[in-house]
Amino acid sequence: MTRLAGKTSLVTGAARGIGEAIAKAFASEGAQVIVTDIDTDQGEAVADAIGGTFLRLDVSSEADWDNVARRFPTLDILVNNAGITGFEEQPTPSHDPENAQLSHWRAVHAVNLDGTFLGCRYAIRAMRAKGAGSIINISSRSGVVGVPMAAAYASSKAAIRNHTKSVALYCAAQGLNIRCNSIHPAAVMTPMWEPMLGQGPARAEREAAIVADTPMRRFGRPEEVAAIAVLLASDEAAYMTGAELTIDGGILAGSTGI
Repeated sequence: MTRLAGKTSLVTGAARGIGEAIAKAFASEGAQVIVTDIDTDQGEAVADAIGGTFLRLDVSSEADWDNVARRFPTLDILVNNAGITGFEEQPTPSHDPENAQLSHWRAVHAVNLDGTFLGCRYAIRAMRAKGAGSIINISSRSGVVGVPMAAAYASSKAAIRNHTKSVALYCAAQGLNIRCNSIHPAAVMTPMWEPMLGQGPARAEREAAIVADTPMRRFGRPEEVAAIAVLLASDEAAYMTGAELTIDGGILAGSTGI
């Protein structure tokens, strides 16, 4: 398959989960893939598996993005995927609007929102010479609705949703065929869920409880998100910019009740 043949792509947070699935899907469609992550060992393993190039990148670091620009001054596709929930720290901090600490709020926004801003800025500059390209920002269902116990995460993902549209309009006004779209997954089965799901006989019950409000009653798969990214990266989506694509098993469609 060669839907992305001849294109150079960069995927952030590509060492695992959705980012890894996107990197693999891009490679299978003929793209040259630059795999980036702060996890050097796993990132290099992914790059080796797909014949790509690994570069360590902390997306919240302007200096790291400057290094990306020096190494790869031109680009066709960027996926801003790297993100955190804020619950990775131990002990787990509070992220509700009343008890969250400013430092924790800022840490989530630094990775999720600042990282997306810096990535978009780099991509516009790297794509300007050709006057064309595709920027794909991974937002979330949580960027469309409120999440009271994960306020920073929801805020950051909502801001990504909006910034995507600003980038799309800016590039169009500049006469550039640089498209910018966002993908909004809900619960997708990635390593992020493992601490919450655990192992043993109760795992299936915990999985079912998490997706009980999802009409399709299951988790999404990283490969399903990657398929949408391939579409947005390809020339098949040449008239799509500023759009948001939801992949959530129907949860945002409304109630399934009568």
